[in-house]
Amino acid sequence: MATELKAIGTVDIRFQSYNIEMVEVTGGRFWKPYPRTARAFDQRDRYSARPPIDLTNARLRLLAAALSPAYLRVSGTWANATFLADAPGKPPPGFNSVLSHDQWRGVVEFARAVDAEIVTSFAISPGSRDADGVWKPDQAQQLVDTTRTLGGRIAAAEFMNEPTLAATNGAPAGYDATAYGRDFKIFRDWVRRDAPETLILGPGSVGDAPSPSGAGIATRDLLAASGAGVDRFSYHHYNTISPRCGGHDDPAQALSEGWLARTDATRATYQALRDTFEPGKPIWLTETADAACGGSRWDRTFLDTFRYLDQLGRLAKAGVQVVMHNTLAASDYGLLDEATFRPRPSYWAALLWRRLMGPIVLDADRAASPDLHLYAHCHPTMAGAVSLLAINTSRRASRPLTLSDSAEQYALHAARLQGTIVQLNEKTLALTADGRLPRLEAHATPAGAIRLAPATITFLVFPNAANPACSPRR
Repeated sequence: MATELKAIGTVDIRFQSYNIEMVEVTGGRFWKPYPRTARAFDQRDRYSARPPIDLTNARLRLLAAALSPAYLRVSGTWANATFLADAPGKPPPGFNSVLSHDQWRGVVEFARAVDAEIVTSFAISPGSRDADGVWKPDQAQQLVDTTRTLGGRIAAAEFMNEPTLAATNGAPAGYDATAYGRDFKIFRDWVRRDAPETLILGPGSVGDAPSPSGAGIATRDLLAASGAGVDRFSYHHYNTISPRCGGHDDPAQALSEGWLARTDATRATYQALRDTFEPGKPIWLTETADAACGGSRWDRTFLDTFRYLDQLGRLAKAGVQVVMHNTLAASDYGLLDEATFRPRPSYWAALLWRRLMGPIVLDADRAASPDLHLYAHCHPTMAGAVSLLAINTSRRASRPLTLSDSAEQYALHAARLQGTIVQLNEKTLALTADGRLPRLEAHATPAGAIRLAPATITFLVFPNAANPACSPRR
């Protein structure tokens, strides 16, 4: 089986990436983590103040580096109204927060230390405009120049964060598709002239696909007004919105095909728009998680690990080049706990993906059962080797799988789906006593029939596959 799987595409070497929100860098009010108890959440108390994230923290750097190479996107709603200044202080009129040079230096040094390329967006609030309300690239130019001075570079940038929601995301009152088209053309010409090393991403929309957070401005209208000119077509996707913003989703649906296939529905919506307005441009998903507004209650548990990995598998198979999880370490959707930087279950899943699933995507055999999801990639380091990801989303039934060759098996499971303790081959995953990553040890599995336990995630590596698509060409 593994020997004969055909290559169907490749993804960016930094396919699996993440966000650190601009408000984390500057410090400020961000989505308040849910209380540990199950009491009702007061939507009037959905933010909490936090100091700037410590990007020098050794544990944070260690765990981020283990997911590299990656893109680090520093953006988010708050970035739309953030002013770059020499030092922290009160923002000038037309801005809501201040990003100091030292804070941005921390981003550049963090990215360098963990092998991440910086992605961002720029301020578009009233303070970034001239007397006629037209966007000026002054602040954007300062950020690019500061990055260069620090020995870094901005690999890619969106003009603004989520222009479909401009009315609530810091844009001037009455901002519409026509204004966006005018401003985007200024942005595009400025990047081509003064920041040619930076890829233009866009539009970075959210909400066009059926979802609880509908778009205020349709992406079709934005693209019609701006004209062609992106290097990568970007969009955002959340399966839902969290209770902080009025969501009421039931965790019982989190393993259903309807829930997991929301990734496909949104991707198809934006792929069709890409085909119409920017044909042939690679697609990047620059912000995603289970639930917008900081994540749902189960996002920090093993239950959301299924969505995380299934989403990566679906999107790689569909040709999406980059997927940026929101966030690395903030609120409930963080891969790491924001207070301790300890790994959550989805971090362990991310680590296994990074180590086992390379950029060459293979056409996995279709599983006999609809609740067994199979995704195959060439192994990232072993020539000819194939890695298979098998996700059993049935909560009650095991599923058979026949192995054509011996394999190295990495099986993830948890005693409680909505628990934070996850086991790999029946050993609990945790940092070592001295704060290092543990060894991720495989279980040798002979060829033949195996059964995948209910609600488990299994990576199978076939080192002897000798798959031609996974062998270096001479």
